[in-house]
Amino acid sequence: MMELDDLLDITVGLGVLAFLIAGMVLRSKRPKTPLWSLMAFTAFVVVMAGLVPLETIAEAIDMDVVLFLIGMFSIVAVAESSGLLDWVAHFVVSRFKRTHSVLVFLSLTMGFLSAIAVNDTVALMGPPIVYSLARSMDIDPRPAFLLLAFSITIGSTTTPIGNPQNMLIAISSGMRAPFIDFVKYLIVPTVINLVVTAMIVIKFYGVKNEVLQRTSERRYINNARDAIVAFALLVAVIGSLAANDLMALSGLPHVEHRGFIPFIIAAGGYLLVSNPRDVLRRVDWGTIVFFMAMFITMEGVWKSGVLNPLLSSLMPHKNAWPLDYFGILLCSLLMSQLLSNVPFTKLFLDYMKSLGYSPSDVDSWVTLAMASTIAGNLTILGAASNVIILEVLEARYGRTISFTEFLKVGVVVTAVNIAIYTAFLLFLA
Repeated sequence: MMELDDLLDITVGLGVLAFLIAGMVLRSKRPKTPLWSLMAFTAFVVVMAGLVPLETIAEAIDMDVVLFLIGMFSIVAVAESSGLLDWVAHFVVSRFKRTHSVLVFLSLTMGFLSAIAVNDTVALMGPPIVYSLARSMDIDPRPAFLLLAFSITIGSTTTPIGNPQNMLIAISSGMRAPFIDFVKYLIVPTVINLVVTAMIVIKFYGVKNEVLQRTSERRYINNARDAIVAFALLVAVIGSLAANDLMALSGLPHVEHRGFIPFIIAAGGYLLVSNPRDVLRRVDWGTIVFFMAMFITMEGVWKSGVLNPLLSSLMPHKNAWPLDYFGILLCSLLMSQLLSNVPFTKLFLDYMKSLGYSPSDVDSWVTLAMASTIAGNLTILGAASNVIILEVLEARYGRTISFTEFLKVGVVVTAVNIAIYTAFLLFLA
């Protein structure tokens, strides 16, 4: 028989989840309510309810993740403000003469940028680029914005620094060489998916393959010094993470807390940029608050036990590879729509560990990274980057994409994406 304390804990956990889901759905009515404020409130609730005592908050918050985000957001802020990211995107897509080829390479370019610059950041800087390209091609901006949402989700799958959930998996799973493993398993199917997804969007909206007129060149780099610094810092982060993985695989001394690497590299670059204060102003502090609050909230939800029956029914125990692939995939696709992929990943990581998954289960951790990320292409609520892009489309350009419209295209895109990743992970890897 369930004790009263257990019943109260489950009630609080259920209430927190219901509040988060309802809040994310109703944000379309009140877009001024940021996601981080919803998560911050639920963190307050679980602490006040005693699920996460005040003295244990420091243990719940993963500073690896927090410092990683501060470091990466700082570096990308310099790359964005200097015009480096804008220049890269326009340089690539301006090399092509027809509408279809521009959209395919837009998908590849945005996917590449999200793999190295965190997908939420590309979601913030991508809309102005995409809108200007849509106007220059004289097409409806909606397919271009949908392609932006899909491509940054797909591209971010490839590396541990592509999105927050991948970074959580890379750090919390204990994988010895996450950067190398992610790229090794996921780079080929990701490139294929970026191309195929562009063709799906083109077909769905009937975009004609028109010949484009060349427009006058525009200078996108507005601060050469900062662009050079940003490029050097990005190279340093990627190179350091890859080198650290190689050292780990070779049994050499290496940095266990990988999230500290981007922060330390960014710390060495603040004095080199033209306006260090502007860099910190551009850091997405709302996302930092979101993650700190999420760690507290999800710790409370996990301790409440409210999700145990659902998780146990979908994936009751650890299976041998490749049977566990389908359990992880199903849980990721379904529950990411309820919680969004980052909170889901935090909870599911703890659950997988409780089932006995260890750092050596590389296939399973890579599957979780892929599935939890690609789940963001199914619905608007699947990924925060979707919400960011659609808010910009509505606020700046007076256009919108409904939940139903996103779902119609998202179902096809997600099904094709999953099929390609499955073929590669199960039969080719």
